[in-house]
Amino acid sequence: MLSERVMLVTGASRGIGAATAKLLAAHGAAVVVNYREDERAARGVVEAIAGRGGRALALRADVRDGEAVRAMVAEAGQRLGPIDTLVNNASIGFPMKPFAEYGWPEFAAKLDGELAAAFHCCQAVLPSMRERRSGCIIAVSSTLSRRPGPGFSAHSAAKSGLDGFMRALALELGPLGIRVNVVAPGLTETDATAGLPGPVKAATAQWTPLGRVGLPLDVAGAVLMLASPALGFVTGTYLPVNGGAYMP
Repeated sequence: MLSERVMLVTGASRGIGAATAKLLAAHGAAVVVNYREDERAARGVVEAIAGRGGRALALRADVRDGEAVRAMVAEAGQRLGPIDTLVNNASIGFPMKPFAEYGWPEFAAKLDGELAAAFHCCQAVLPSMRERRSGCIIAVSSTLSRRPGPGFSAHSAAKSGLDGFMRALALELGPLGIRVNVVAPGLTETDATAGLPGPVKAATAQWTPLGRVGLPLDVAGAVLMLASPALGFVTGTYLPVNGGAYMP
C-alpha cells in the first residue's frame, strides 16, 4: 500500500513513534527513524524493520533545532529519496503539576518546543512536497487539547496550538496537493505514561466505551490510515484515538 513512499517519523525510537515506524514499513514505506538521544533504541527499530524485509534509516536530530532538522531531511533525501510523508510525533517533555505551581519559563518551554518541532519539520519537508505537488503531514496531538485534565495545562495549551497550526497548514497547503491531519491519542501505554498510578489507568479504562486504555499500535493504525492513498481526499481532520472516551 505504501510502496515507493518515504516517511519521516520523529521521536521514533520508542512508544507510539516506534510502533508507527514499524507499521508503515510493514506496508512498504521506507522509513526515517528520528531520535534525539537513544541511538541504541532507534537502531533496534531499524533492525526490526530490516528483519522483516523493510527499509529504514535511523537519523539523529533534536527536532526543536531547525538546522539539525534540515540536515536530517537532506541526508534522508540522499539516502532514501525525498520525504513524502511526515509524522510529527516527537514528545516534548513537561512537568505535570497544578497551574498555580508553574513558572512561565517551564510553561513556555513546552509551548515553544511543541510548535518549534512541528514548524521546523514541516518547513524542511515542504520544498520537495511542493515541487512534486503531493505530500502528507500527520501530527500526533492529544485529546487533552480538547478535554484538559488536572496537571496538564502546559500540555493542553501546547497541543491546542499544534492542532490550530495543522488546520492552518491544511488550508494553505491543500492547493499544493499536500494533506495535513491530526491524530489525537487518549491515555496510551507508553514509557511516557508508565509513571501514572495504576488506579488512574484502571479508572480511565472503566469509563472508556471500548473498556481499555490505548496501545501504541492503536495510534500507529490511525496514522497508517491517514497516510494511505485510500484517504486521499481527507485533510484538516482531527482524529481521536481513545476508544470513545472523547467524542468530538
